[in-house]
Amino acid sequence: MSDFPTSARVVIIGGGAVGASALYHLCKVGWTDCVLLEKNELTAGSTWHAAGNVPTFSSSWSIMNMQRYSAELYRGLGAAVDYPMNYHVTGSVRLGHTKERLQEFQRVVGMGRYQGMDLNILSPGEIRDRYPFLETHDLTGALYDPYDGDIDPAQLTQALAKGARQMGARIERFCPATGARREGDEWVISTPKGDIRCEIVVNAAGYYAREVGKWFGRDLPMMVMSHQYLLFDTIPELESWSKSAGHKLPLLRDVDSSYYLRQEKYGFNLGPYERNCKAHWVSPDDPFPEDFSFQLFPDDLERLEWYIGDAMARVPLLEKAALTKVINGPIPYTPDGNPLIGPMPGVPNAFEACVFTFGICQAGGAGKVLAEWVTEGATEWDMWSCDPRRFTGFEDPDYCVKKGMEVYGHEYAIHFPHHAWPVGRMKKLSPVHDRVAAMGAQFGAYNGWERALWYARPGDDTSEEAQRTWDREGPWFGAVREECLAVRDAAGILDLPGFSRFRLTGAGAADWLSRQITGKVPREGRLGLAYFADAKGRIVTEMSVASLGPDEFWLITAATAQAHDREWLERHMEPGLALTDETEGWATQILTGPASRAILAEVSDADLSRGWLSFQTARIAGAEVVLMRVSFAGELGWEIHSRVADTPRVWDAVIAAGKPRGLRPFGMFALNSLRIEKGYRAWKGDLSTDYTVLQGGLERFIDWSKPDFRGRAALAAEKQAGFAKRFVTLKVEAGDCDPPYMSTIWHEGRVVGETTSGYWGHRVEACLALGMLRADLATPGTRVEVEIFGGRYPAEVLADAPVWDAENARLRG
Repeated sequence: MSDFPTSARVVIIGGGAVGASALYHLCKVGWTDCVLLEKNELTAGSTWHAAGNVPTFSSSWSIMNMQRYSAELYRGLGAAVDYPMNYHVTGSVRLGHTKERLQEFQRVVGMGRYQGMDLNILSPGEIRDRYPFLETHDLTGALYDPYDGDIDPAQLTQALAKGARQMGARIERFCPATGARREGDEWVISTPKGDIRCEIVVNAAGYYAREVGKWFGRDLPMMVMSHQYLLFDTIPELESWSKSAGHKLPLLRDVDSSYYLRQEKYGFNLGPYERNCKAHWVSPDDPFPEDFSFQLFPDDLERLEWYIGDAMARVPLLEKAALTKVINGPIPYTPDGNPLIGPMPGVPNAFEACVFTFGICQAGGAGKVLAEWVTEGATEWDMWSCDPRRFTGFEDPDYCVKKGMEVYGHEYAIHFPHHAWPVGRMKKLSPVHDRVAAMGAQFGAYNGWERALWYARPGDDTSEEAQRTWDREGPWFGAVREECLAVRDAAGILDLPGFSRFRLTGAGAADWLSRQITGKVPREGRLGLAYFADAKGRIVTEMSVASLGPDEFWLITAATAQAHDREWLERHMEPGLALTDETEGWATQILTGPASRAILAEVSDADLSRGWLSFQTARIAGAEVVLMRVSFAGELGWEIHSRVADTPRVWDAVIAAGKPRGLRPFGMFALNSLRIEKGYRAWKGDLSTDYTVLQGGLERFIDWSKPDFRGRAALAAEKQAGFAKRFVTLKVEAGDCDPPYMSTIWHEGRVVGETTSGYWGHRVEACLALGMLRADLATPGTRVEVEIFGGRYPAEVLADAPVWDAENARLRG
């Protein structure tokens, strides 16, 4: 009689390093009634051929957290589960060829220090002390990471699996999942050995994740790249040095040339990320295989020729090595290169932990994050960088392939704050896109929607290369200043396609909404800013709420939050309520500045005496619009909401009336400057689950008189006990660069906080930063320092009021 399990609390589909880590971490928190299904042997997918590098380096705060956790876990895993582990913590040297690359390294050093890691910058003269076989004549420096190294991926997976089994979990090898169906409140997973009923299912199927996702009605945004690395034979000089030194060389990454070079026994492992890369399984001539377990693609060394030559010039010792083996295997990619970890959008009790490009170094942290999602419904760190809901469905296969190849070919690229990646663009256009483009707009994509970042003037450099700088005063700077001053002195108009927009209706909608948000529900005809907290009082999202009538509301939120916020609302929806996504049907412009009232008076029939936070239906150029009396720019202004078909004539009428009054189009860079001067927060920067509503300085949006709302108990307890951090605005005496996200704040030689936004305020002629500071220092006048690319710059805590128009007189005018 078979002992195959017929039920489990959780079923994980996929037995690579990530699936095994998810199983291990679920067991660690006491969820041992779990089954992992693997179609072949454990590691049969990308794990078995992975190089096994374990870096902690990342320019993303959340991914650095995840990778740091992995490295810490792996150092003790073998002993914890009594399994032999080949884990070599060799350290790494990451080379820099330019000033901009060293700036990136300096930023990461600061982030790493804040996470408890001692990363260091090496001067060109110090690099050879770490790596004696290196040519350094053209380098600007390097980053040394003592925690980096490499691990045997198969041993890692088996160790995680052993630990999970020891705690009571089941692993079924050679047992492919073949389908999934919903019966009542259960999932039924089909296998050749029988069905398994479960409460929760996890898609950890690696490069098969898209096929598995189809069982749940999901089309995962992913593609598969071919990645090659080369193994070279023993080099006597390297063997002699290594035996004499008593250790291996640190792992070398020449990120500006785009490869890594690792000592493998007494030879080398060379892994390039080439620009002339290759996608697989994307055409009828190259169909997706039914089974690709423990298989590789044919060698394709021609496309690596330049990288091999460059590596040999950098480490001449490599020229003496004989090539012994080429590994060419599939690696899955999402359109932004980050994995999918979290709730499966629109699917109950289903989660994703898949599409890992760097699955070995991220597996440990991913298992922790996935277990938190499953068991707690939230994660310790804000993991929006990996949340499946960051993709919203427009990412068709062609888009995924193009973006995946772009990411692969620029795997080690610097992500500059003003640079817009060019591939896969023009997916979703504003109804006035042609008019905006004709005015000189330089575009960036927000959830696929093309928005103007800034408007180039004659002679401005609009090349992609000019965007690749950390400096404040790039080619956009003068134009953005003019845009901001036009908003201050006359009027500006910002075309803002893609606002996520939901209509909530049904008896009891107001009462339900009141329990979802921390503050008051606005009365009919009024607007309000609403914050949604989780059970711990942390900031989940921010929405504008417009009360359209009894139990009817518009909920308007960020373009990038569309799938996230819709899923959050639907997850908590009650019978009798309906939520309709109206995002595609409407367009929005922000008209703002002291002349905005006069412009609207000429073209609309609206009652423009209505005050701040009101809204009304009106007509412009014969089209019905909704005018909302708000402005994220912090000046007198309105949001003009029009149906897509009507938007061109509305835009034309406003532009014609505004031209003699100094109206000028402005873009997202200007809006960022304007909103920071007002202390307005941005989602997933200043507003995230890394902070509570109280820490975020948002107590004015908490209605303590309400008997119940999500997070109330946690926030009340926090208020009584006092909290460690407070939101502040800083004036920074910065140099050439504004502080990036997660720049550390110092006081008397200690790190006491972090910035969450930073930009130049053109109305106040100063560099400003928003951030979180140790509570006892969050008082006006406190002097601190902000670390920007390795330098510490004086800063002052400002009063708890907007830097621009502190009394909101202009806004309410």
